[in-house]
Amino acid sequence: MDAVFRALNDSHRRQVLDLLHERSGMTSSDIEAQFTDITRFGVMKHLKILEDAGLITTRKEGRFKYHYLNAVPLQEVADRWISRFAAPWTRHLTGIKTILEKETPMTTPPKHVFVTVIKTTPEKLWAALTDGKITPAYYYGGAFEGEIKAGADYRYIAPDGSRFVSGKIISAEAPHKLVATFKGEWMPGMENDAETRVTYDIQQQGDCCRLTLTHDEFAGETATYHNTGGGWPGILSGLKTLLETGQPLNYNPMAA
Repeated sequence: MDAVFRALNDSHRRQVLDLLHERSGMTSSDIEAQFTDITRFGVMKHLKILEDAGLITTRKEGRFKYHYLNAVPLQEVADRWISRFAAPWTRHLTGIKTILEKETPMTTPPKHVFVTVIKTTPEKLWAALTDGKITPAYYYGGAFEGEIKAGADYRYIAPDGSRFVSGKIISAEAPHKLVATFKGEWMPGMENDAETRVTYDIQQQGDCCRLTLTHDEFAGETATYHNTGGGWPGILSGLKTLLETGQPLNYNPMAA
């Protein structure tokens, strides 16, 4: 938490988060080009502070390093303080005001990349991701159904019996990596979107696990892209709370 607040206590770093909120997957050069009052070295220093605080994640592809907003630490701040005294976390990043006045053209396919560190074992984390008796406690009430093997169909069933996510398992390497297609069905407009892809990557680090969730293969800024960006932080935050405390997170993104 201290690292998050220190990182946010600078206007340039908040501007970087605004940029990545508007345009996910910017390269270092893309970000540097948005600043005229600080040097390239200064921009790199700010990016390092944000990455160390977990507010952004990076992925290197070829010669380029792409940066993504990681809203999970902000969700944890909301869970700890804001949700106790004010309205629950919304789909958008409350508190970060967009400073761009016009839309920035998308030069790379959009994707969501989120990272969280959970004090648990890979086996317990894998079970929480794949056991339909556990998933309702953090996946907005959705019970996972399906076999965990390549080629198998799966779905998440809402408490009222409706299906709101479905797809096919692409690969399952227990307890370290799970890849599946993703078809959202809970919001109007998503029914016409093509399937996307979700990857859960689990890395053990001491007595903790680093979970990286990548949601990609969007056909542009589709309804699925917009409706999942605000939902994943709540799921990951709920998963972390459940595994570390044994209690579900009292969080309802649909509440007013």
